[in-house]
Amino acid sequence: MDEQRVSTETDTRHSPSPSARDRNSQLQLPLSCDPPGPQNPPKEATWIIFGATGHMGRSLVRTALAHGDKVTAVGRAFEDSPESMQDWHPQCMGLLCDVRVRETVDDVVTKAIAHWGRVDIIANCSGYGVIGACEDQDDYEIRNQFDTNFMGTLNIIQASLPYFRENSGGRYLIFSSTSGSLGVPGLGPYCATKYAVEGLIESMMYEIDSFGIKATLVEPGLVRRDDPDDDSPQLPAFGHFIVKSASEPYASPTAPAGHAKRMLQWISDRQRTSAVKSAELIWQLAHCSYPPLRFLLGTYAVESIRDRLRSIIEEIEDWKYLSFPSTAEEAAMATAAEPGQQDDDA
Repeated sequence: MDEQRVSTETDTRHSPSPSARDRNSQLQLPLSCDPPGPQNPPKEATWIIFGATGHMGRSLVRTALAHGDKVTAVGRAFEDSPESMQDWHPQCMGLLCDVRVRETVDDVVTKAIAHWGRVDIIANCSGYGVIGACEDQDDYEIRNQFDTNFMGTLNIIQASLPYFRENSGGRYLIFSSTSGSLGVPGLGPYCATKYAVEGLIESMMYEIDSFGIKATLVEPGLVRRDDPDDDSPQLPAFGHFIVKSASEPYASPTAPAGHAKRMLQWISDRQRTSAVKSAELIWQLAHCSYPPLRFLLGTYAVESIRDRLRSIIEEIEDWKYLSFPSTAEEAAMATAAEPGQQDDDA
């Protein structure tokens, strides 16, 4: 696993506005990925950002614009209005899209290319989840999560990949989650969609590298909204999640199925990872020469995924002897099976 860890945390309640250029002074990706800087001056880039009105999407739009890039900000057709997507910024075009519907994704890509003349970076920040026990979630809720998170990602890739391939390059930033690397009680189907996205992007990476196209899975942990200049409507307490009423077996205060809800309620504004700082690092990620496959944001993401991988390795070591005996063991078993061996030993 390619893991990049850069501090996005702060001890203050609010971070500086992304419109203040000096906010970047102490934020930089590892030099191994050749981030934008004096040795690698960033070129003006043109973005499409799906989920631009959501938790991370809004900060990423503002940060890209603050750096002089051009942005097509894509809101949710079932949540935002055409009027709300207008007049964001002179270098920003607002559109609506339902990522579950391929035709609307095609329309966004076509309009963005026609308006700006090119597209360099596509970020998918859209997502949807249901908090509730696996048993409690019905067919519609499960399919809707897969249609949004997995099929939405696939629709975006299939609509844009031919353009990137024909133009010998492009960059995908696909927002996954720590839930794409570990199971979270109360988020079973949501985790399944993120696991599917991770498998899709990791497989696709090998297919597209020869075309000069790069893809990175962005894995945030627990991120707070901390842009003091943001005058957008307040995001709901559970962000892009809805809470499913628990059935009797899963309704007790300590039921594991309620873990995700309790975690989000307790955290509230206590998340240490800054959305503003995270957006700045993601902008650098889009402009670096050697992006990683996975980009982990925040201590929670790093520690939880590291612990999960450690437990997997320990489990493999505990059980590997059952299927994969060592060479010495194989030799000993072969010797013991030779005819007359027991008589010789006697």
